Amino acid sequence: MKMYKVANSGNDEFYTPIYAIKPIVKYIKPNSTIWCPFDTEQSLFVKIFQEVGHTVIHTHIENGEDFFEVPVPYCDYIVSNPPYSIKGEVLSRLFDIGISFAMLVGVVGLFESQKRFEMFRDNEFEIMYFNKRVAYFKDYKEQKPLLNPPFSSVYVCHKMLPKQIVFEEIKK
Repeated sequence: MKMYKVANSGNDEFYTPIYAIKPIVKYIKPNSTIWCPFDTEQSLFVKIFQEVGHTVIHTHIENGEDFFEVPVPYCDYIVSNPPYSIKGEVLSRLFDIGISFAMLVGVVGLFESQKRFEMFRDNEFEIMYFNKRVAYFKDYKEQKPLLNPPFSSVYVCHKMLPKQIVFEEIKK
């Protein structure tokens, strides 16, 4: 199980701070159903989307729900922060699914393979750039950000943003 190995490696499970979730919220239609496929009920994606009135379906490998194996639930959007090491495979599956999505991913290596080049060339997508780097955290109780994130993050989206490149300011 590919996801099982990644999720239990201890290296790919990083959580998204509120300030990095808020910019995508305004691009989601009111009262939508959102699938967060890499999230537990503790996830700030889940909590924020519920707070603003959306229905949220959350799945996570720790509950035996492998993104690559679970049936896709009915939803209007798929939004999350996938494991960094398999972001290409995740995006490929999302394009195949065809539902509007937004995945917060590191830009390092995002376009750096022939396979990914072809995937982005052959699919409709948008990018949301931020003015600052996102400092992820490892513990919901403490939410202490990692200092000096080594890479920038963007939302890679499909049928969500009004134009191909959107710039959003985040305030930490």
